Amino acid sequence: MAIQTVFQRYELKYILTAKQKEKVLQAIEPYMALDQYGRTTIRNVYFDTDNYRLIRRSIEKPAYKEKLRLRSYGQAEADSAVFVELKKKYQKIVYKRRVSLSEKEAVKWVLGPSTCPLEGQIGKEIDYFLQYYRFLVPAVFLSYQREAFYSKDQSDFRVTFDHRILCRQEDISLRSPVYGTSLLLEGKVLMEIKCSGGLPMWMVSVLSDEHIYQTSFSKYGTAYQTMIFPKLIKEAAHYA
Repeated sequence: MAIQTVFQRYELKYILTAKQKEKVLQAIEPYMALDQYGRTTIRNVYFDTDNYRLIRRSIEKPAYKEKLRLRSYGQAEADSAVFVELKKKYQKIVYKRRVSLSEKEAVKWVLGPSTCPLEGQIGKEIDYFLQYYRFLVPAVFLSYQREAFYSKDQSDFRVTFDHRILCRQEDISLRSPVYGTSLLLEGKVLMEIKCSGGLPMWMVSVLSDEHIYQTSFSKYGTAYQTMIFPKLIKEAAHYA
């Protein structure tokens, strides 16, 4: 399966119980299969300004927002292939562009003054983002165990389940092991439906039957609101 580098779609999010997840899995079984990554642990490093400009803007729910991250499917080494991803959202539609580099090259590019080592439009877009915001730093490490399913009919309809969503602000590297503070309550799972249009009727039926309702959930946003911002307030009070 070829690596996809450009995405344009809706991303609908739902918080499920273990029982609801099993019902959804039963419903999707005739129509969907595990994708090329299957069940894996995804690691992400989100970059931001020193005053968290990007995530603060995102939490305000503007019509347009954007963020930058590094992503690996498993624990990376210096020469491991990782993704540099620029993710934008405009009027509920998600646009994602990504390029694949070695972990060492990716970190050097994002943190340094150099431009993308690869030729192409996506690298130029990310270069512009880096030049516009300037001096981005690793802000948070986010990891989760994901099960990803694709549609057997070759449409762009996808469903993912994320468990054990963890975040931290120390040891922020794709080379590091997984640990951190949980962002989900015990027994809960985040389901994301990714599609370019409407939902198939079988999915609409199971969502209705199991009383599963769409919610708003940003992993980095939740990490900022529950872990980062309280720490900033505490530090400000200490120095007041």
